[in-house]
Amino acid sequence: MNPELDLTLERVIRAPRAAVWSAWTDPSRFEKWWVPAPARCRVDRLEVRPGGAFVTRMSDDEVEFVPHLDATFLVVDELDRIVFTNAIDSAWRPANTIPVRMTAEITFSDHADGTDYRICVRHGDSAARARHEELGFADGWGSVATQLADIAENQVTR
Repeated sequence: MNPELDLTLERVIRAPRAAVWSAWTDPSRFEKWWVPAPARCRVDRLEVRPGGAFVTRMSDDEVEFVPHLDATFLVVDELDRIVFTNAIDSAWRPANTIPVRMTAEITFSDHADGTDYRICVRHGDSAARARHEELGFADGWGSVATQLADIAENQVTR
């Protein structure tokens, strides 16, 4: 982690890693938490494997869904780690990403209360990191981590 280039977030999710992993890898569950509410997500492609496509759309009115993310999974270590980037789109072409190019590493590990969920978003330079922080990284990624926790924890209590 380089504090001049990276943004991080950590949460303890009160659910086993398998439940958190499932919320990440099952498109119907993923759509329920990936964008901050009240916006809605639609998964076009969620191929959770190295080189797999990661394409989502979002909507503020549940009628018109606009492109949200067109990315590629780089590393997938089942139940342990997911790494994706939007610097390469789902067709494996270099992307001119707006508003910020990034590579995100999500790790899942055991915790006495469930799952230690960690996010490290890496940027190419300090200006991109600052831009992402100004756009609301902490609030945006934090709110979706909370939504993810709700989905995973509710799976366990059902």
